[in-house]
Amino acid sequence: MLTHVISSIYALVFACTAVEADSARHSVSAIIWGACDHSVVNDTSLSCGYFDVPLDYQDPSVGSAQLAVAKVNATGERRGTVFFNPGGPGESGISSLDQNVNLLLEVTGGVYDIVSWDPRGVGFLTTPGEVLCFDSLEEYNAFFNGTIELRGIEELDNFSNPADIDALFAQADTMQKKYEEVGRKCLQSPSGKYLKYIGTAATVRDMVSMADALEGPDTPINYFGVSYGTLIGSWFRIGRVIVDGVLDPVRFANYEISTHFLHYLTSVDTMYEALITGCALAGPTSCAAASAGDGPLDINAKIQALLKAAYSAAKANLSAPLTSGQIRTNSFFDIYTTSNWSALMNEGYPEAVRIVNGEAPENVRSSNTPSSRYVSAVSSYSRPLLLTPCSAYKALVRRASNNSPTYSPPAIWCADNVNLQGTTMADVFHSIIAGTRNISHMFGAGWYTQFYLCSFWPVRSVERYQGPFDKKLANKIIIGSNTYDPITTLAGAQRLAGLLGEDAVLVRLNGFGHTAIVGEPSTCIRDTYSAYMMNGTLPANNTVCKVDADFEVFPGVSTADILANLPSGVDA
Repeated sequence: MLTHVISSIYALVFACTAVEADSARHSVSAIIWGACDHSVVNDTSLSCGYFDVPLDYQDPSVGSAQLAVAKVNATGERRGTVFFNPGGPGESGISSLDQNVNLLLEVTGGVYDIVSWDPRGVGFLTTPGEVLCFDSLEEYNAFFNGTIELRGIEELDNFSNPADIDALFAQADTMQKKYEEVGRKCLQSPSGKYLKYIGTAATVRDMVSMADALEGPDTPINYFGVSYGTLIGSWFRIGRVIVDGVLDPVRFANYEISTHFLHYLTSVDTMYEALITGCALAGPTSCAAASAGDGPLDINAKIQALLKAAYSAAKANLSAPLTSGQIRTNSFFDIYTTSNWSALMNEGYPEAVRIVNGEAPENVRSSNTPSSRYVSAVSSYSRPLLLTPCSAYKALVRRASNNSPTYSPPAIWCADNVNLQGTTMADVFHSIIAGTRNISHMFGAGWYTQFYLCSFWPVRSVERYQGPFDKKLANKIIIGSNTYDPITTLAGAQRLAGLLGEDAVLVRLNGFGHTAIVGEPSTCIRDTYSAYMMNGTLPANNTVCKVDADFEVFPGVSTADILANLPSGVDA
């Protein structure tokens, strides 16, 4: 979705010069459209093909990459192409287009072909494809056995107990050596020779090349990007562009993600407060964590009691089937959209209670692998930050011989990030403690591999862009944001809008969740985006849209109900 899960460097109009000039040096290939493989794509209205591009636009002698591409045709009179990137990073554009055809046609007005693709490092249809550094899940689990990679960080009360701090730092050397070895394993894997050619600059150039092939070399490029896909949204000759769910571009361009990741989580504890508020308003008939008469603070007390019980069980038994660290990390990704909240509280919470209390089936209690914990209650901690879950797509195309976790998200995150700074794992731990105390009490101590690996990842992309971010755009764009987004905060969107000045209009959904278009349903957001894409109609800057009144977070509980009843003083 996770996740996760997610950056936005904005090289404004950069590609109006360098990208177009350099991309033009190679001969543009054609896309031969045909039927999609129905084992991968379900919607028969999609066409699929491949597109060849240089691995390195500065050095064509390095060789070629081949991108898997999908398209849905305009339903009305065609006006061109809109390129769509769902973010992640590491998310399949083909799968996301397949799953979101109707929504994308609606927000683009049905007058454009919509093209998406699996970027470099994503899936097994594009070359270079998915980054796998272990030969199996079993090898991965054995490699990290007994570490916080699998069991998470154990802490209570924002690291108020010095023993929790000591226990964390006792793993610093081990985790640093493990992550450095992971980097070496990745370099030695079949993906290793491609790692420096994976990253956002290459993805932008690839999209410009596709636009040249489909629409002509001088045609403005129309684009819709969400989450990490917003990074791409201003690296090219601007047509009609919507970027929804953005990070602070200056922070990402100038600071290590490993030690600054928690600075992006300024809204996530408010989303937790919204979750427990919705549960309390729903009551015991619609939220399993609620009892008659419970308020939000009562729900919070039960969740804190669960975390404490899991913490105590893990301290007493190193083989405890569910730790407080796993609960925090898993729940962070499941809180991303409110559509998950009812299942989280009605299925995930009761199942976690049963596991921690020793009441779960023996096969669950005796298992000590991330893949089996939580059963159907919550998702794997390593789930990427997705527009919609795409695990089914990856299962279809993943080689049957390798079920190990993907390293595509960190390969992309880290390739785009600043150069190695000599940061140690102890430095990362210090940032986690500070972030838990000062930014997110509930989720600060989660273990987020794809971000914390970057200080030890051995490769950066051959091309990165790190500013400036205030160049003049050829056309005005829309920046979308949710009021309460777990990772791409409103503050980040406001900062980008401030940098762009009159060249951008900020539109905000007054709700909860990751991005305005996906977080919660809003006719206002969809109509605003559609009017812009169809007619170039821009709303007033700082337009605020409401979530649709008939959308229920819990049965009988709307977003407006939760906003009106948010508590203060929640001690998570």
